[in-house]
Amino acid sequence: MKVAVLDDYHRVFDADPAIARLRRRVPVEVFTDKLASSDRLREYPILLALRERTRFDAAFFERLPGLELIAQTGNHAYHVDVAAATRHGVLIGMASSDTQSMAAVARSTIELTFGLMLAVLRRIPQTDQAMKRGEWPSFAGRTLSGKKLGILGLGRIGREIALLARAFGMQVLAWGPTLTPERAAQSGATFMALDALLGAADVVSVHLKLSDESRGLLDEHGVRLRLMQPHAVLVNTSRGAIIDEAALARLLKEGTIAAAGLDVFAAEPLDPGSPLRQLDNAVLTSHLGWPADSTYHTMAEGMVAIIESYLDGRYDKAINPEAIHRRRKI
Repeated sequence: MKVAVLDDYHRVFDADPAIARLRRRVPVEVFTDKLASSDRLREYPILLALRERTRFDAAFFERLPGLELIAQTGNHAYHVDVAAATRHGVLIGMASSDTQSMAAVARSTIELTFGLMLAVLRRIPQTDQAMKRGEWPSFAGRTLSGKKLGILGLGRIGREIALLARAFGMQVLAWGPTLTPERAAQSGATFMALDALLGAADVVSVHLKLSDESRGLLDEHGVRLRLMQPHAVLVNTSRGAIIDEAALARLLKEGTIAAAGLDVFAAEPLDPGSPLRQLDNAVLTSHLGWPADSTYHTMAEGMVAIIESYLDGRYDKAINPEAIHRRRKI
């Protein structure tokens, strides 16, 4: 029984203690390059997959008849044809779905959210570049303290954002498609209707799941982006498609919205010709919310636990346990 770790292009798993523990039971090879063909994986019955870096479609399972298990990070399988996996007897194990693990994985995104807020309000990237050009820029920055933070989505991440925002001295407003005033109050936030929140907040931070309802939620055509105050800042570390990027770029250029801090985009990597790249009042990062040391370690522990259970004959961590019965019929 051999295990392959896929797409570790940050080169973090080879030295992880969880991987070292697994290697005491089975051989483990870590692939740091993007695999051009699944044919290289024929000798590995078990794959350890990171987030959505690899797409597992029906053709993938067709080419790997010896595949038995995919240990998958995260708590979703949008990139996996689960029905095809089940037909081929491949179990899909999902890590990081318990509350403790999910909280640990979310921490890096939470911290980056405040990093973007501070970078935008204090113009840290722009000042750094000016200093390196030999300049000595002077301007009046804006603090988080005393500002109104509008949180869209008061779920697992949004609640932590609210907690830290209050520590910064911010007043917290919140909206969510199923949020109630009572649940908002439990996080020290004031529930507001979406349009009212956008008009009141100094900083709007997006923490919604991507769904049919949230896709394009903040757009110019629906007038929602134009509801924001001219001094307001928009931060998104959730999903890019929630915001109409073309409209946002236009409003940032006009000065209708003061600034934005964006870590996620509708299409990634972001198009080199995107107008967002040309804006001085937009701070952009390349989907850095989740990749961090603590996140990777939590993921490694979760995935190795799935594999250890499988080697011990337990399939309780699989989202498609019926696959094991299909395998026996093949």
